[in-house]
Amino acid sequence: MKSLGQFGSFGGMYVSELLVPVLSDVETAYLDVKNDPAFQKELDRLLSEFAGRPTPLTHAKNLSKAFGCTVLLKREDLLHGGAHKTNNVLGQGLLALRMGRKELIAETGAGQHGTAVAMIGALFGLPVKIFMGSKDIKRQASNVERMHLFGAEVIPVESGSKSLKDAINEALRYWVSHSKETYYVFGTVAGPHPFPTMVADFQRVIGDEARMQCLERFKKLPTVVTACVGGGSNAIGIFKAFLEDKHVKLVGVEPAGEGLETKKHGAALCKGTVGCLHGAISYCLQDNDGQILEAHSLSAGLDYPGVGPEHSFLKDSGRVQYEAVTDQHAVQAFELLSKTEGIIPALESSHAIAQAKKIATSLSKEDILLINISGRGDKDMDQVREYLSSKENLSSSKGAGCLPAVPRLTPKHS
Repeated sequence: MKSLGQFGSFGGMYVSELLVPVLSDVETAYLDVKNDPAFQKELDRLLSEFAGRPTPLTHAKNLSKAFGCTVLLKREDLLHGGAHKTNNVLGQGLLALRMGRKELIAETGAGQHGTAVAMIGALFGLPVKIFMGSKDIKRQASNVERMHLFGAEVIPVESGSKSLKDAINEALRYWVSHSKETYYVFGTVAGPHPFPTMVADFQRVIGDEARMQCLERFKKLPTVVTACVGGGSNAIGIFKAFLEDKHVKLVGVEPAGEGLETKKHGAALCKGTVGCLHGAISYCLQDNDGQILEAHSLSAGLDYPGVGPEHSFLKDSGRVQYEAVTDQHAVQAFELLSKTEGIIPALESSHAIAQAKKIATSLSKEDILLINISGRGDKDMDQVREYLSSKENLSSSKGAGCLPAVPRLTPKHS
């Protein structure tokens, strides 16, 4: 390998010897196209004409009044496909064509990555197999329908927690057996080298755009930039552009699930320890014997027991602050943005919105708070409805006043 893909002590390529040459081929191909003007020109064309870049930077005026600072939203929810995943899959899809691969495979949790891969499979004329946990298939039915509509085969994964971790396991197993004709479009900045570096490169367009848009419109950089973190590709994508701007505070937001004091959370950075998951050294949820624990989050896209190695490095270096938000507060934020700005955010993005409200208490009117809206929330409507219904039923079964009321994030209009 030309590089070990290290981020300090994190990262690397700890995989079966059968996967080493496969990953080496991917790295070699990527290094060849990274500075190839023809490849970059075609990628830029697709990002513009197919995906709809640049995405706008929306000044959320009602939320700004409620929070007491200038709130900006980077609108990846308006990208074709409904989420930031399209940036990455276009780049990797072109790479697969350059490598002469005849089939695309992918893992997916919330279904946004699977949908994006299915889209480019149709665009590039390649068959697609999507590995998806059966639990996620049930809670993300609308995205499964979209994948089928694009012609993809969705393969249910019944092992383990039946969610994202297990979908990755099955996709890797399939890839080992079909590596000559198949390209694995990995969806996030986790996994073995070269995926963390490559996916981050394809996603950094988010931050590059947001930085330029903020300077052009407000003549200064944001005070704080925040984004949700599961595997972490949307967060790395927006953070990359601001890493050298030391006065810009960067905040990644993980899922606390039912609460960090319980075992039902997915906060690998906030509560995990250093271990090895899916071929890389990073923070992950594990027991004392190094066995990976099940992650819990209402958001399927954040339901992952690990995180990208670059995030682990940024945590230990202190450059990025990582916090965790519960399902309950994420749902409140989901409702807040919908009712305040007419924008339905993905449940993943709702974690960042909830944390942004907390951050805003320390900001002034002149400060800029930039939130990455990584995707749209149409896919989560049924999940949120079921969650709110279950809370109402629990309250009713225990009698009035038995369930403590949770204050909603209601905007304060001046």
